[in-house]
Amino acid sequence: MSWAVEEWKEGLSPRVLQKIHELESQVDKLKKERQQRQYQLETLEAALQKQKQKVENEKNEAAILKRENQSLMELCDNLEKAKQKISHELQVKESQVNIQSGQLSSSKKDIERLEQELKR
Repeated sequence: MSWAVEEWKEGLSPRVLQKIHELESQVDKLKKERQQRQYQLETLEAALQKQKQKVENEKNEAAILKRENQSLMELCDNLEKAKQKISHELQVKESQVNIQSGQLSSSKKDIERLEQELKR
């Protein structure tokens, strides 16, 4: 079959045959170059898809971390409010203890005074 493809070249001048050979070589070279570029393109597209997937995964991870951070901030706020409430309650109870301690001290003095009066 190769001879049939070459048959059309019969009778052409050597200069024309040389030019046809050069053109065929150039076509083969361009075909190889095109295949290489196609392979590079496919490789780059695959790398791009991989990077897009990585970015998407990182966005999802960032969203998860943002929600977790928000939840932790709310928890911290709640704990701070609870701490303030307990601190206030502690101050109230300390105040009550001080008042009762003063009353106890006053009552002790009254008892001592009354005991002194009884002894007289």
